[in-house]
Amino acid sequence: MAIETTPLGIVLIILVMGLVTLLTRLGGALLMAYVPLNRRVESFISAMASSVLIAIVVPMAFAGDLGARAALLATLVVMLITGRALPAIAAGLAAAAMVRQLF
Repeated sequence: MAIETTPLGIVLIILVMGLVTLLTRLGGALLMAYVPLNRRVESFISAMASSVLIAIVVPMAFAGDLGARAALLATLVVMLITGRALPAIAAGLAAAAMVRQLF
């Protein structure tokens, strides 16, 4: 099946993607309503969140440009110093912008 990339086709693609996203989020919440939350399940959920973050960050560290690496380093340093995510993200954005502007 192919969808034309006309304006109507693009809107249709966006609507379908939104519907799939909504269904996966609702499906996860509905499934978790039947899972008893104990320490083991909470540990699993916590580990999954960390593994998703690592799956996003590691390829960027290896395949990214100098700006991406500077952003990762700045984010790591600020997060270790402050323990707060928002300043760490801002530092990463600023580092990437500076490095990409200079180099």
